[in-house]
Amino acid sequence: MTGDIELSNGLHMPYVEAGEGELLLFVHGSLCDSRYWQPQLDGLAKHYRCVAVSLTHYWPVTDTPADMPFSWSNHADELAEFIERFGAGPAHVVGHSRGGCVVFHFARRHAQHVRTVTLADPGGPLQIAGRPVASLPETVNALRARAAQLIEEGNVDAGLQLFVDSVSRPGFWAKSTLAFRTMAIDNAQTLARQFRDPLPPYTPEDAAQVRCPVLLIDGEKSPEMFRRTATALASWLPDGRRETVRAASHGMNLAHPAAFNRYIDEFIRSVGGDNGQR
Repeated sequence: MTGDIELSNGLHMPYVEAGEGELLLFVHGSLCDSRYWQPQLDGLAKHYRCVAVSLTHYWPVTDTPADMPFSWSNHADELAEFIERFGAGPAHVVGHSRGGCVVFHFARRHAQHVRTVTLADPGGPLQIAGRPVASLPETVNALRARAAQLIEEGNVDAGLQLFVDSVSRPGFWAKSTLAFRTMAIDNAQTLARQFRDPLPPYTPEDAAQVRCPVLLIDGEKSPEMFRRTATALASWLPDGRRETVRAASHGMNLAHPAAFNRYIDEFIRSVGGDNGQR
């Protein structure tokens, strides 16, 4: 089942839906959309009402006005409005990569709409006490600027290869499925706007404001920046837990969906989700 919710700012959040039960909401990361979560809808819809959204500005509604801001902060607040208008919350919410950062701040700001949170390789820098304000290394920023430039020049495949391989592992783009490549190409226009809106650093103070149970999932072969973030957040969050998908990198939910889905299901059941019924 597919649907679309119009927000108060006039933008739209399309979604796909499967199953019945407590609301389990999936939020994609860079270059992705609701299609990214199909293995999770296929595997978890027998226990939950699974909904995968496409954040504003992403496929299939990519022709948004240039003056409409693209930001992680807006996306966090738009998720809350989506749940309000969808009318089935509060929700168990899963976010991947950039979507993990969006979900983190959604949960911090809108506790009334969330039961549990799962963050898979959450994106964004860490703020370590006593150190300067955190930001991504200049080498990463330079690589991302080059990727955006290639895409804007029309060399979309080369730009996407540069970016995707940097957040997963070398050669990942070339080995990607046709479905993933199609999705990334459909959302390539979001990349430059995303780079102009850098993710904020995670801090212990912000983590303390997330009061619901949180599961951190990383891939055994994920880039170290994601694994460091998962480790820090698991210790900073009032109720943080950690799982690692073996032999997987950044796209662990696609590479090993059975393990990824099992971790989510076991986590929700452990905190009393779905009324403990199976």
